Amino acid sequence: MASPAPPLATLGILSIGDMGVGIARLLIAHNYRVITNASDRSQATQDRARKNSVDLVPTDIELCNTADYILSIVPPRDALAIAQRIATAFSNPDFDKTRRHPLYYLDLNAISPRLAREINDLFANSSPDVRLIDGGVIGPPPKLKEDATWYKPSVPVSGPHKLSDAQSSGKHLVEVLNMQHINDTIGSATGLKMCFAALSKGFTALAIQSLTTAHNLGCLPELQEHLKVFNPGAAKSVETVTRMSPKAYRWVREMEEIAETFEADGGFEREESIFRPVAKVYDFVAYGTELGQEKTEDRKRGKTSEDVAVLMSEGTARRKEKTE
Repeated sequence: MASPAPPLATLGILSIGDMGVGIARLLIAHNYRVITNASDRSQATQDRARKNSVDLVPTDIELCNTADYILSIVPPRDALAIAQRIATAFSNPDFDKTRRHPLYYLDLNAISPRLAREINDLFANSSPDVRLIDGGVIGPPPKLKEDATWYKPSVPVSGPHKLSDAQSSGKHLVEVLNMQHINDTIGSATGLKMCFAALSKGFTALAIQSLTTAHNLGCLPELQEHLKVFNPGAAKSVETVTRMSPKAYRWVREMEEIAETFEADGGFEREESIFRPVAKVYDFVAYGTELGQEKTEDRKRGKTSEDVAVLMSEGTARRKEKTE
């Protein structure tokens, strides 16, 4: 009689936001156990984890003792703090030093290569047995489609450690997560994420300003018609403005990370970097307009590009009144 197949790995996810939930659902659908430590998070976050069959553990130490892999999927501003939490737990005397397999830490955050290298140095200096994999997620969260197959975003990774070599479900996990190993350099995968986001989210910021200005000038419909005729690709891409407002607060730091990437790794001077001003555009969307308010009627979320232009215009007008 053939021996039973070994159990699939256990994955810890920090944290359970939209992307974390999507990846958790994908993993659970493929028979992986997913755990998280949400003891410092809101009741709503803990309820979201339970609702999606993610098991809650009370401490980072138990998370590290139980998980074969830890996926860090947090806003960019929290990436280093999460890595420090895991490094602290790993060095705690209660951490299980006799575990069978190394602990893999997959940083999948929208951060600059410089910050990825800093996180690598953190583990190298304090927890050298943690195997860091540098990565990013390109595309929206995983989702089960009507035909019962899964949409999966791309997950490029890099660094000296390959997940496919991991003893606990590594090859299968690579396939499930749609993961591609680029090269052995820490920073390459996060750099790819930054360069991709620059072209997509950078364009959205340009569209916000263009639509708002055209509205103020009374020529927004004409702009839209000319785009359809002379630049249909841009006309289609402009509609991304209707989806950005709930994410604008997160994109502020991501744009700053892109600026850091282009300066530190692209060779551009700070004065040549255009993404620090782009970060300010998203900061204004998030905190200076009704688009960024959570409790507003649907129209104020910007259901159409015209809505976005109107609400941005109202926000700039209020700001001007305050300064006069």
